[in-house]
Amino acid sequence: MSGTRKALLALLVLPLTGALLGGTAAGAQAAAGPGPVACRGQGVDPAAQVRYRAQILIHAPLHTVWQVQTDVAHWPSWQRPVTSAVRLDRGPLRPGSAFRWTTPIPPGVGLPAGDLVITSTVRQLVHDSCLRWTGPADSPGLHIDGVHVWNFRKVDGGVLVTTEETHTGPQVDADVPAATAILGQGLDAWLAALKSTAEARRP
Repeated sequence: MSGTRKALLALLVLPLTGALLGGTAAGAQAAAGPGPVACRGQGVDPAAQVRYRAQILIHAPLHTVWQVQTDVAHWPSWQRPVTSAVRLDRGPLRPGSAFRWTTPIPPGVGLPAGDLVITSTVRQLVHDSCLRWTGPADSPGLHIDGVHVWNFRKVDGGVLVTTEETHTGPQVDADVPAATAILGQGLDAWLAALKSTAEARRP
């Protein structure tokens, strides 16, 4: 694989998953449970080659975990790579809600300086239960389409959060194993950040 292709893979997967630069993914684990992760019967892209599923147990009330995850405008406060996040509508997150978030393009990856811009649209949502969004990420010379699904289930000791994401696009499809590994690191880090943030807010 060329250096440019490796750089593109590293660049475009981390922002979409909200990975923590230099963070830890302790406590997150690949989820091997039965069946796909879905919301109102809709899951990730079935044709995508790049996919990853993970879950984590969060010791916090369900409403706290849900609030942290769905308060999109405050993502930059607990996900360091997210430099901005703006809702494109008002009120509680709901089907049809859209938000635009950005992360800077790292230097030395062979792309012009600037931001990777992700525009996500909520497709399905059940309060305190599940969430699914889709959307593209774009910067000069780069495009990727993602589908991301979240399930939240109250269990003994807290909330079990399960997430699955798929990516499609020429860069990720060019090296599926590498793209999948990077996607997994990003999702594990997102779950770890969600866990630490929600647990810090529990009563």
